Amino acid sequence: MSHLTGQRYLTEPELLASARALSGSRPDLCRLRRVGRSRAGRPISLLSVGRARRSVLVVAGAHANEPVGGPTTLSLVERVLQDGALRAATSWHFLLCADPDGAALHHSLSPTSLYDYHRRFFRPAGPEQPEWAPSVLPPERLPPETRALLRVIDEVRPYLQVSLHGTDMGGSWVQLTRDIPGLAEPFAKSAAQLHIPVETNTSDAAGWPVSGPGVHVMPEPGTDTSFPSLPDDWTRSTWHHAHRYGGLTAIVEVPMWASDLVDDPARHPAAPAAMERIARRLGEQAGQVEEFLVGAGLGEGDDDDGDGDGAANGGEGLVPAGVAPLLRASRWALGLAPGLARDWLAPPPPGASMTYVSSIDAFGRRIPLRAAAMLLRVLRETGHPSAPRLDELVAHWSDAFAGHFRARWVPVEHQAEHQARTVIAAARHARMTAL
Repeated sequence: MSHLTGQRYLTEPELLASARALSGSRPDLCRLRRVGRSRAGRPISLLSVGRARRSVLVVAGAHANEPVGGPTTLSLVERVLQDGALRAATSWHFLLCADPDGAALHHSLSPTSLYDYHRRFFRPAGPEQPEWAPSVLPPERLPPETRALLRVIDEVRPYLQVSLHGTDMGGSWVQLTRDIPGLAEPFAKSAAQLHIPVETNTSDAAGWPVSGPGVHVMPEPGTDTSFPSLPDDWTRSTWHHAHRYGGLTAIVEVPMWASDLVDDPARHPAAPAAMERIARRLGEQAGQVEEFLVGAGLGEGDDDDGDGDGAANGGEGLVPAGVAPLLRASRWALGLAPGLARDWLAPPPPGASMTYVSSIDAFGRRIPLRAAAMLLRVLRETGHPSAPRLDELVAHWSDAFAGHFRARWVPVEHQAEHQARTVIAAARHARMTAL
């Protein structure tokens, strides 16, 4: 993959420059254009390859802390340009970065450790995430990034939309808004070849139907969720917007650091006790981060209307505008902790597996760690004297996370290769199903 740089991901400007070079090499097939602007005025760009009526839409950069989508996109563009069969009856559209403002705030593009990754971490609050905003905000308050993505879906009417995501620790899995028969086999084969574990019972899809190991199908609207405290509704996300045109969406997740603990289908010997420990640890760690917030005078107040437009009250007005999104996101993550801790004190599913408990364990560790990491960046920026103590806590939690899960780095090339293979397999099998 000529556009990958060793172990490093790409900045949004680097991604755009590479896409411009690729499109310039085949102007007869490619069109690169701006389809919107972010809240801060950054361009949101779409690269289209081919002119067939049937289309696939690939969305990268929906979460700022999951930068693998950029390299995967460039790899896919190269393959589509080189392989006439891929574009024979299908046009391909690549939204290069759904959240360029978020990408500009996440600075961990060559992490040397989980601690290094978190010291430069950013993931927006839920209402500021392009794909999830419709699930928590009314239509009139959607951010411009979301509106741009919805316009693209309305224009290209994809039979398949693929959203490229990544996880910090664990394995690979796929979420589908409708089943794609036959996808599980090539997905599992690719993961095995690249030594990436398959997360067979991820917390992101707890209780969902499966069509094969690691391939999860979203339940019908109105189905009770495993974690009722979570505020979002996937049926109102941009993922479901493709259903208006008879399409479906696949979300492809790959890990930065792999852990074989999430690929163990054996029954957990003491799942209720383990879940209770995880829930209590989550509450305790969230409380520790809250103490730093309050101690810095940042514990009260929130965005006025929850739409992430930067309107500040309470402590947010005490920080520079450039780090206000970090503070909002830290508070938002902490706000998830009490409800999730209560959810996890309920009896786990009968026969809960080792994978299930491990995936919940990872989820429970990352919430307070992310909140602490983003607050640390705020405290460093403002020169607050508690920053060194919080830095020590971020280091301790990061090391404990990596140590418990026996983390091993997955080369960026392997992350992108597995994701690209899965996208192509999904496109082929979804097209056969739709015919």
